[in-house]
Amino acid sequence: MRVSIDAARCQGHGRCAIIAPEVFDVDDLGKGKVLRDPCPEEFRAVAEEAEFSCPETAVKVSPAAAGSL
Repeated sequence: MRVSIDAARCQGHGRCAIIAPEVFDVDDLGKGKVLRDPCPEEFRAVAEEAEFSCPETAVKVSPAAAGSL
């Protein structure tokens, strides 16, 4: 699967990094950043929870492109 954060929408709440620290972290400015992209399927549940929990809808989880992972 693919995960991303829309930097223009991210307001630095940090929920993604709290919910899925295996997938997300925060940068020096407090904005979310992706640690794994493409992301292994074993992290789908927490990545989707982070997507659902983002108040700015900045986190996006989508299927992996054919041939990746």
